[in-house]
Amino acid sequence: MTLSLRYILLALTLPCLLISCGQSTSSLPVVSGQFAVKDFNPVTNWKQGETLFLDYADALENGFVIPTSRQVQDGFFRMEFSIRNTGTAPQKYSYKIYYQNESYKFPERSQSDSTRQHPYAWENFYGSWEEVATTFAETGIIPADNEFHAVENRFRIVGNPRDEQRYYEGGHNDRWKRNPRVGTYSFMLVVTTPDNLQQKSIPANVQNIGTKSDSGFVNPYYYFLYGAGRSLKNTAVQRSARLLTVAARPDPGAGIYINPRAWKQNPTADPKETGCGEDSSLYHKAAFEQFVHFIDPSTKMNNIPVITDILHEPYTKTDYNWNKRFYRKEELVAITATVAPRPCETVISDPVNHKITLRNPKSEFGKWQKQNVGVITRHGMTYGKWTAKCKLTELLNKSNMWNGLTNAIWLITQAQADWNFRRDCSNGGYMANYYGGQTDQRVKNVGYSEIDFEILKTVPYCPTWVASPAYNQGYDDQYHARNWNVPFPEEILADDDKICVSCTNWDMACWQPAEFNSGCYPVRYQDKTYWTHRWDKNYRALTEKTPESDDELFGSPWYYFQIDWQPDRIIWRIGPSKDKMHVVGFLDDKVTSIPNNQMLLIVTQEFHNTKWWVGSPYAQENTPFPKVDYVGEIFEVTIE
Repeated sequence: MTLSLRYILLALTLPCLLISCGQSTSSLPVVSGQFAVKDFNPVTNWKQGETLFLDYADALENGFVIPTSRQVQDGFFRMEFSIRNTGTAPQKYSYKIYYQNESYKFPERSQSDSTRQHPYAWENFYGSWEEVATTFAETGIIPADNEFHAVENRFRIVGNPRDEQRYYEGGHNDRWKRNPRVGTYSFMLVVTTPDNLQQKSIPANVQNIGTKSDSGFVNPYYYFLYGAGRSLKNTAVQRSARLLTVAARPDPGAGIYINPRAWKQNPTADPKETGCGEDSSLYHKAAFEQFVHFIDPSTKMNNIPVITDILHEPYTKTDYNWNKRFYRKEELVAITATVAPRPCETVISDPVNHKITLRNPKSEFGKWQKQNVGVITRHGMTYGKWTAKCKLTELLNKSNMWNGLTNAIWLITQAQADWNFRRDCSNGGYMANYYGGQTDQRVKNVGYSEIDFEILKTVPYCPTWVASPAYNQGYDDQYHARNWNVPFPEEILADDDKICVSCTNWDMACWQPAEFNSGCYPVRYQDKTYWTHRWDKNYRALTEKTPESDDELFGSPWYYFQIDWQPDRIIWRIGPSKDKMHVVGFLDDKVTSIPNNQMLLIVTQEFHNTKWWVGSPYAQENTPFPKVDYVGEIFEVTIE
């Protein structure tokens, strides 16, 4: 075979290999009918392999921008490629860069029909030039001199990259309502001849990614790599070997903002001491806000009038059983859990140690309180590995008695508004409201979503309406201890030193998943079975519970808690370090509807009503009030 024939065959086969396998390298040319393209580098001004952490400055109102002027000069990525005119006359060429988040996406092709776009591929986070009306750029005139000529441009990754009207308000593009995702980004260069654009060989909804077809948005990666764009004449598609990794690291030491609309009273604590307030500086720089719990008045408890430092003073099951039985009804304290009367009293942001301190304040006789405390992030995101490094309050004492707290790390919807609606539920719809009961109407989409770690003393197995643990309640006989100080069942004592890590997805009872179920249902993941529980087909959440050592989770200097939220699954992990985490919960889209809207992270220490946790060995109303403050610390939050 002659050398020239080898070159012709290589020129014909190389584009197919590079495009179909997705393995194109910028050092090798992609040859089209009238030109050749090589050396595509989408980010010449960013160090290869270095993670880019989202810049939180100005992101609240404008959304995250990748990169900003604090990260690279002039705040844009510099892209370049080289093109050679293989024709006989000088001419211009048209080109466009596309990017897509590869870590949290649906496949571009349908799994049932590879010739069609996956029904959810349009949900992927992809974009191009910031102004979507700018379709393809032009190279300028390239001479037919058989030489490669460098082409340069700039771009950046922004929120709402398709310029969708659902994220506008008052004529303003609220890009923060569809923020860029964390994870790895790929880049694809498309070069073509101007006549392909003029003759609309490339459809309008691919040239302008914000334009819908009758079937919706078209993912350009599908179109050019697997669809009709793959066989376009005089068109070269090159995927860069370079990837960009993006992560987020909201700083707990950057302050805690107070939303004045959430409080009846203004902050009284000194912002210099607490790093907490509602001033303009904190509004712009704080990544966290004090969380205000909703207190349901129907959760009132008749609490025993006992104040104890349960974690450091002797308090045993005998004490619990005595106090549960022998206070008269008129002596009990009727309360609900509370929140701080004024902001900034129970949360502190430490800029030196870059941590947040949470404090459930102690109670006093006549000033009875079980006060919830927490913080919430202020910048919404979709998907990611959300990891919190915390030292939250220990829950059990040396006698394995519970102090009444639930430690929670959870994600919650950023807004219950049209712009933040979840994907339509086509089978029966969602229950319309978080509260609403069995008679609540069903709707095709909702804005509510929630994914939880709730860690407390309860039973690890699935309850049903008729089968909770068989406790011997005994009877009131002060003179014979065996009649009132009845031991717990062996099944409860087997996990006496353990608390339950409860992992929950609030899917709002969408029946669409193929294996949607109620009651107790097994789910397998990595050769382990997790038992899911849903009370009935209209119950809005699905929960799994795993017993873990209280000393391990909350007796250590810190512990890691991770919610790995992916488009088709949620994995809950915990561990003493990021590289030593183990799975404690798993749900996928076969059994539950995975949320696809923007959420915020919350970390709380709260006094749950144990009526929510059927079968729990200890009741909240029979647990003493705190004699000392319960203190928790948040050292680090990452979203990757």
